[in-house]
Amino acid sequence: MDIKVRIEQQLNEFPVLLYMKGTPDFPQCGFSAQVVGALKQCQKRFAYVNILEDEELREGLKTYSSWPTFPQLYVSGELLGGCDIIVEMFESGELQKSLNVVEEG
Repeated sequence: MDIKVRIEQQLNEFPVLLYMKGTPDFPQCGFSAQVVGALKQCQKRFAYVNILEDEELREGLKTYSSWPTFPQLYVSGELLGGCDIIVEMFESGELQKSLNVVEEG
């Protein structure tokens, strides 16, 4: 299956999807841990994919998103950003608003 098709299927299946290094219970990098922490504080459900387990997906996402680093947080199929952006959004309240829209939609 084409990697772009796989990514789009995942994004369609999960309204809030975090591509990260490791898992929410055991993040493999500090940036992934920070984004997981922000999402948990929002008390919203999210899905995740451990990109360390799938090199094809990891490389394909960089091309798909034009974003070279991880984690990458998608809400309603749109890339919100990586760690710095997500933490900034959380601190300003924008992340919570974005996640609430998904819940209401």
